[in-house]
Formats: sequence, structure tokens, C-alpha cells
Amino acid sequence: MTADRLDRAFRDESSGVHASPEQRLSIGEVAERAGVATSAIRHYESRGLLTSERTSGNQRRYARTVLRRIAVIQAAQHVGLSLAEISEAFSRFPPDHAPTKRDWARLAREWRPRLDRRIRELEQVRDGLSMCVGCGCLSMRQCAIYNPDDALGASGPGARRVFPHPDEE
Repeated sequence: MTADRLDRAFRDESSGVHASPEQRLSIGEVAERAGVATSAIRHYESRGLLTSERTSGNQRRYARTVLRRIAVIQAAQHVGLSLAEISEAFSRFPPDHAPTKRDWARLAREWRPRLDRRIRELEQVRDGLSMCVGCGCLSMRQCAIYNPDDALGASGPGARRVFPHPDEE
């Protein structure tokens, strides 16, 4: 490896400070610090959400910026965003870039409409469940989720009335 390439490999993008190989974190250290399983880290890496360098012994080493990226991934997943949506958002950043406060604000603005839609869906489910679960109506004519002859099957899979799809609202 040339000196220039080695220099780029160990550059910490968030601070502009060069990190020596000793300052980079092993997968176990990242897992412990971030509170996730090593398998999750490898999965995130396979999806392009994280990057690592390899030692001469083929062990992964991560820049400390990966900790913030994992925190953003976890926050986004916690509110219901998929890894595909997170990956799309991260595609705008350099691979070792730790999202800044400004980046996070932009991501939050972009994700807000989807989160608002999900909140409306959950409220609809919540409000509908009080009517359905244990209602005791015993009448299929009054049941809000009754689907005679699977008429809704033609419009797709799943509980269509309990969990409406955005294109059906």
C-alpha cells in the first residue's frame, strides 16, 4: 500500500485528523460502544451503510465516525424507516462521514412526511381496534374489517382495512 493510499485509508473524515491504525476500532469495540451485535455491523456494512478497512490479518477496523452512523441508523429504524430508506439517505454522504447536526436536521425534514403518514396509519389502527377487539357485536354486517368472499384479496396481500396502504387512502 502506498503512503498516499494508507494516508487516505486512515483519515477521519469528521475531524480531518489522521487516525492511526491503533486508533481505529475493531468490530467488537464498535459493537460494545454502539450497543449492537457484531452481526448487525456486518449486515450494515454489506448494505453499504458502514465501511471498514482491513488489517494485514484481514480483520475489520472502523473509524470512530461509524459510531454516529450507527446511532443515526438505530434512530431511523426506531421510528420505522427501512434500511433501504436509510441507505438512500446515506448515499449522499462520503462513506466515512459521520452525519452532523445539519445533516440530521435535513434527514429529519425529508423523513417527516413518511413519519407523519405512519403516525396517521397507527392512529387509524388504534382507533379501529377499540371497535373490533372484543366488541361483541356478533354481526358481520356491522364489522368494520369483515371481508366477504375475500373481495379485498384482488387489491393485494395483508389486512387491507386494518393497515391501509397509502395508495388506497
